[in-house]
Amino acid sequence: MKLDTLTTETSNDKTRDLDSMDLEEGLKVMNTEDAAVASAVRDEIPHIKAAIEIIKNRLQSGGRLIYMGAGSSGRIGLMDAVECPPTFGVSPDKVQGLLAGGTKAFMKAVEGAEDSQTMAQEDLENIGFSQKDVLVGLAASGRTPYVVEGIKYAKQKGAATVAVANNKASVIGRHADIAIEPVTGPEVLTGSTRLKAGTAQKMVVNMLSTFTMVGLGKVFKNYMVDLQITNEKLKRRSVDIVVEATGVEHTVAEQTLEEAEGAVKTAIVMILASCSNQEAKRRLEAADGHVREAIL
Repeated sequence: MKLDTLTTETSNDKTRDLDSMDLEEGLKVMNTEDAAVASAVRDEIPHIKAAIEIIKNRLQSGGRLIYMGAGSSGRIGLMDAVECPPTFGVSPDKVQGLLAGGTKAFMKAVEGAEDSQTMAQEDLENIGFSQKDVLVGLAASGRTPYVVEGIKYAKQKGAATVAVANNKASVIGRHADIAIEPVTGPEVLTGSTRLKAGTAQKMVVNMLSTFTMVGLGKVFKNYMVDLQITNEKLKRRSVDIVVEATGVEHTVAEQTLEEAEGAVKTAIVMILASCSNQEAKRRLEAADGHVREAIL
């Protein structure tokens, strides 16, 4: 596939004179271009929904969500993965990000990593990738060899596969079970897919992880009820969540959280169901972690 046939690689007519534009004019053009990204992602919601259902089912069955990408795309997947444990209380191995060239490539590009046709399989084998898992491959162009080979390998293993690209009929989309392809068009800076394409990918992975975790009972109302209390800020936030979710005073929330051994979800059930710590845990287990069901 020729690069000049990809919308992510073509020149943007609106910014032909970017280097001579008045600064404010240039910023307004860029802002207008960015404003179209959300619409491009909205068009892909049916495919995003289908991907979330697969990811949720795989995680419920003991599988994992693995993001894979090179360059900016890989960094976006990796960032989403590392935020899942503190936000949703999942184990760090449950959602992982694989970046071409390894984690060292997060700060500095590793020469030739994205073009490797063997590195993807090696990286997946190193984490024990299996048919239980789901691989989400991210590539703005949709043709990055590292990601293409990763999806091919995942398919061979019998795993579920999702492609996230910014060109229609992408190579990775053709190989994956589900293709999510928000077309964001030519970049303000030609070929710099860290811009609109990267923004769209960030929006997509935000949806994938957030609504997967909603489906797994990690959210009550719109609160992060399985967050990990790892610092003073999160301790205060946990108390606030219990207060807002139940309507009790701060002192009651603090005391109940202490009785619940810091588990926000358990504390909420204790208050709303007027039960003990042990009973709250039993209710949550019977409800597969969903607070709404546990308090009925």
